[in-house]
Amino acid sequence: MLSETRPALPLLFRRRSSGEIKNVTSVSSSLLPAFGTVVDEGYSQLRKYVIAPYDRRYRWWQTFLVVLVVYSAWASPFELAFQKVATKSLMPVDLVVDALFAVDIIVTFFVAYLDNSTYLLVDDHKKIALRYVRKLWFPMDVASTLPFQLIYRIFTGKMNRGGLFGFLNMLRLWRLRRVSELFTRLEKDTRFSYFWTRYSKLICVTLFAVHSAGCFYFWLAINHSKPENTWIGTLVEDFEHRSIWLGYTYSMYWSIVTLTTVGYGDLHAVNTGEKVFNMLYMLFNIGLTAYLIGNMTNLIVHSALRTFIMRNAINKTLRYASKNRLPEGLRDQMLAHVQLKFKTAELKQEQVLEDLPKAIRSGIAQHLFCRTVEKAYLFKGISEDLIIQLVSEIRAEYFPPKVDIILQNEIPTDFYIIVSGAVDMVTYKNGTEQFLLKLGSADMAGEIGVIFNIPQPFTVRTRRLSQVIRISHHDFKQMVQRHGEDGKTIINNFIQYLKGLKEEVLEEIPFLTELLGDLTIEHTAPNDEGTQNHEALSYDGDPNVEGTQETSTTVSSTFPIRVIVHGHHPNENAMKDDTMGKLINLPDSIEDLFRLAEKKFGKRGSIILMADGSEVEELNALRENDHLFIF
Repeated sequence: MLSETRPALPLLFRRRSSGEIKNVTSVSSSLLPAFGTVVDEGYSQLRKYVIAPYDRRYRWWQTFLVVLVVYSAWASPFELAFQKVATKSLMPVDLVVDALFAVDIIVTFFVAYLDNSTYLLVDDHKKIALRYVRKLWFPMDVASTLPFQLIYRIFTGKMNRGGLFGFLNMLRLWRLRRVSELFTRLEKDTRFSYFWTRYSKLICVTLFAVHSAGCFYFWLAINHSKPENTWIGTLVEDFEHRSIWLGYTYSMYWSIVTLTTVGYGDLHAVNTGEKVFNMLYMLFNIGLTAYLIGNMTNLIVHSALRTFIMRNAINKTLRYASKNRLPEGLRDQMLAHVQLKFKTAELKQEQVLEDLPKAIRSGIAQHLFCRTVEKAYLFKGISEDLIIQLVSEIRAEYFPPKVDIILQNEIPTDFYIIVSGAVDMVTYKNGTEQFLLKLGSADMAGEIGVIFNIPQPFTVRTRRLSQVIRISHHDFKQMVQRHGEDGKTIINNFIQYLKGLKEEVLEEIPFLTELLGDLTIEHTAPNDEGTQNHEALSYDGDPNVEGTQETSTTVSSTFPIRVIVHGHHPNENAMKDDTMGKLINLPDSIEDLFRLAEKKFGKRGSIILMADGSEVEELNALRENDHLFIF
């Protein structure tokens, strides 16, 4: 059913010449019922006497007809077995129900439809009528609505109680397709529980099967030439003249016993007709039972599958830890991470958003993490464009308490921003663990190793359940290199942060104190317009990277590119030991590169080649970890 509080899906109609189709937003007709959307906008633009298919009032009318379908599904088999009620007590009710469905046939000629190929709303009366008449729906709707018994009585003046009219009344079961469509729509509607919707459908299918079979059992008995030689005649004498509800009770009892394969033996097939029907009914029950058990098992197992997978993962983790004799602390971290993985699965960005378009994922990431990134000290004062690019590439992760996020001396591939929770920065000295610093929301971890291109100097461990966002070293470097001014701002923020660190933290990075002491910021003079350029950064080379210049060198890029230089021709690789290469920070010019190579290899070069033999003419064409051969 439809909710009036749900926002309407806008449909944009455009009037064309007579007989043409009006323009409508391309939306699949199969999706609109699934969302339960109330489409009200633009209805006034439809032709006169045309009903929109998703109009709220038309939907309520269709729902009301479903209630009448339930009555028809019960009454049609019942009237087949008990013909008295078909001509007496239930006949007025049947006439009213048939009249309402006849009205629906007339209404259908005025309901617009969405074209399956163009998804345009068609409101032309002629096209609507031709579409309805050409389909099987129209003759079946008419046949299931005609009161054949009343028509026969009007033309002949007689009341015929033969079985023919009972079977003609079974044509009303064609209306059951409306119930199937209703359940399909409810199963897709997120406002209703899928479990209970599906469960209700299975119950309805079972009740209808039991009711129909019970009525047919009684029809076989009442129409047999020798009523006493039937399944019910052996127990109840003169049953055809007894109460209707007595016969219905016996019929339902035997139908249920047969469906459940209980077989008490008090009722059994006596004549050939009953035996044939019993065989067919029991074969049908095999399929129905399999259908019911399969669906119920799927519904129940689906809710317990998650717990089963979690317990299986925990057992595998315990077996792995036991087999490899892992320390108890490391085993506890593994178990905590596995349990947290299942507890926060619905919150993990990658799993929830992996099927969404990139634009939507980026929008969600900006909504969730943009403020956190802006608060981080490293990104204060940078442009909004760079913030958006960073947020689009981040990955959100959850970590349980007392779990290591970063290990000391590991390769710096990522750095982290804490969104919620708290972490500790610790180091190891002489085999003992030493606490250095506590980090909270919007603080950063691992950025020192990333920016300096050195092994991570500290271990970072969670204090409690924490959410962090991870930024890749490679992605970060590529984005910052395209924003030169922002890169300088980031470096300035980084330097100011380093200057404010505690002494015990600075002591853990041997070259950092000397680096900060030699660091100078060169300000250029203001130009005629009164603007001021960004600072040019100067610092001594990193002693941990071989081949770095010993004197102060101006950094041409925010993050220097590291390359490996060799003092021989690339074709001589087979005769040279690859370990003779030197890892250096790429200087500003080719001349500086020749000078640096002369210092490292003891000879002056004049040509720079790549590993594939191509000659290097511009340094800005080089990439991280390229091999250069200078000779």
